Amino acid sequence: MRRGQTPAGAPTWIDLMSADTDRARTFYGELLGWECGEANPEMGGYANFTRDGVLVAGLLQKQEATLPDFWSVYLEVPDAAAAAAVCESSGGQLFLGPQAVGDLGAMVVAGDVGGAVIGMWESGTHTGFGVVEEPGAATWFELLTPAYDASLDFYREVFGWTVETMSDTPELRYSVLTIDGIQYAGIMDSAGHADGSPPMWSVYLQVESTDASCTEVESLGGSIVRQAVDTPYGRLAGCADPMGAPFNLMQPPG
Repeated sequence: MRRGQTPAGAPTWIDLMSADTDRARTFYGELLGWECGEANPEMGGYANFTRDGVLVAGLLQKQEATLPDFWSVYLEVPDAAAAAAVCESSGGQLFLGPQAVGDLGAMVVAGDVGGAVIGMWESGTHTGFGVVEEPGAATWFELLTPAYDASLDFYREVFGWTVETMSDTPELRYSVLTIDGIQYAGIMDSAGHADGSPPMWSVYLQVESTDASCTEVESLGGSIVRQAVDTPYGRLAGCADPMGAPFNLMQPPG
């Protein structure tokens, strides 16, 4: 569906930090039908992915070879400077900003109380995703954290989240951000995961067929990190692109 202005606190944008932007353009273009505009030297070489002419994600060349390739998630904030101040006072750590990005908006990159990197975006002329919850677009966003209770408090304080608990058992502790009854993102306690996953935000990209897309991921040089499984929310799989950046695929139920 097409999205207008993102509600405050909700995911509004994703971008990829990649060691090989040319290969990333080809990989995501073939997998998801994305096109990529020219890198803008005035914006540090930043480029935008579009699908059918609509903004879906960003792309930037990785500058530090020791860092892994990764997808970043940005949450909409009405005032980037104010959100940055609350982030620090709530136990977070500022890595970048607040800084204006021309007339596009203002950004902050921070670490939350559990050590996951989270972006903040105050919209100017760039209002985030043009489309979500369609094949080839972002459809869900999820934080995996070892500091589950503290993270719930952090996202309430910094981003004004209203949190709904979906499961609170030793096997699965999971809560979601809700705005006007709509679910936008989830927080999962990593204590129930034995794979040693670091604290991180992850993105789910919608596809028509998870199985077919997994086959295509591998044919394009990517890898399957978690095999496809059926869930009440759809058929899900964990993947990595050829440079190692992790992402998830989601085929809606039915």
